[in-house]
Amino acid sequence: MKRLLLFAMMCASISFVFAQRKFDKVSKVTSSEIRWWGYKVVKTEASSHSGTVKLKSGKFNFDKTVLVDGEFVIDMKSLMAGDVSDEDMIKLTNDLKSTNFFEVKKFPIAIFHLTKIIPLANSQYNSTVYGDVTIKGVRKTITFPANVYVTQFTVVVESAKFSLNRKDFKVFYQSSLKDYFIKDEMDIQFKVSTEKLDNDNRVPVKKK
Repeated sequence: MKRLLLFAMMCASISFVFAQRKFDKVSKVTSSEIRWWGYKVVKTEASSHSGTVKLKSGKFNFDKTVLVDGEFVIDMKSLMAGDVSDEDMIKLTNDLKSTNFFEVKKFPIAIFHLTKIIPLANSQYNSTVYGDVTIKGVRKTITFPANVYVTQFTVVVESAKFSLNRKDFKVFYQSSLKDYFIKDEMDIQFKVSTEKLDNDNRVPVKKK
């Protein structure tokens, strides 16, 4: 009985150690840029708006030298419209942060969990990125093209401009005709890196 108890305690101890040591290396994002675009249905000179949002934190996790995944927290309070005059910028930014759209008081962060990178050949972008994005508490799996470079524990991800359906995340005017004049698709493009790389030394991500 004592041997059985001792064995159980050893197993529990080993399991705890492995739970604590999940990854061999964590590489934190040190530079980031995220841009967004929204569009009106009616084509006019002012048929779109664009702006920025900031990354609150980001990291890439490694098992030995193999990139396993990435975790990124977006600060929705930093959401900003940037293509209009000062007065209109404040008005549009406040509208985007309100309950009409992203409800940043209730949902101050969005999360992107990068789960997989598949190398591409003969393409403008060298990889397809897979992951789960959570906005306003709604999680969806997405994919998009990107240029991904991994050298040791240094990572750069430069995405193409890709679309999300805002209604999938409950981003729309509540009971308002105004929503019919806004396209469902909103575009995102971003770049994140763990540190600055010399372009000549960049190495595309390798297949596991």
